[in-house]
Amino acid sequence: MDYLVNLSTLPQDTQSPERMAREGVTIRRALPPEFRLITGWIAEQFGEGWASEASVAMTRQPTTCFIATREQKLVGFSCHEATARGFFGPTGVDESLRGLGIGRALLFASLNDLTAMGYAYAIIGDVGPSAFYEKAVGAMPIPNSAPGIYAGMLKT
Repeated sequence: MDYLVNLSTLPQDTQSPERMAREGVTIRRALPPEFRLITGWIAEQFGEGWASEASVAMTRQPTTCFIATREQKLVGFSCHEATARGFFGPTGVDESLRGLGIGRALLFASLNDLTAMGYAYAIIGDVGPSAFYEKAVGAMPIPNSAPGIYAGMLKT
C-alpha cells in the first residue's frame, strides 16, 4: 500500500541535526562520482531493484539521492523522484546502525527536497514500516493503492 504525506504540514525536523552530530553521521546529497560505490552498496545491502531505482535518482541533476556517512563510509541512503514523480523511496540504513535516527534524517532530507521542488504532497510507495512514517511525518494510507505502481514488475 502507498502512503501520502502532506508536505505543507511537514513538521520542522529539530531532532535530526543534533542527533546526527552526536552519532558522527553526515546527511548530504550524493555526488555523481560516487555513483558506482553507492549503487553497489545498495545492491549488496538491499538488492538490485533498489539499486536500479537509486541509479535513476543518481542521474538526475541535481541528484535526488541523499546519503548518510559515518567516518567517510556509506551507512544509509534515501531517494526520491526515482520510479515516479513525487515518490519517496527507496531508502535504507545499514542494519547495524538502525535505531539511531539515520532513517528519519534521510526521510526529512528527501521530503524537504520534494517541498523545495514545488510538490505539495509526496507518495511513499509500497510502504514497509507504516508506523514509522505515520509517526515521523504524519503519513496516511492511500485507499486502493495496492498493488500500485509496482504491479506486474518483472521477477528474477
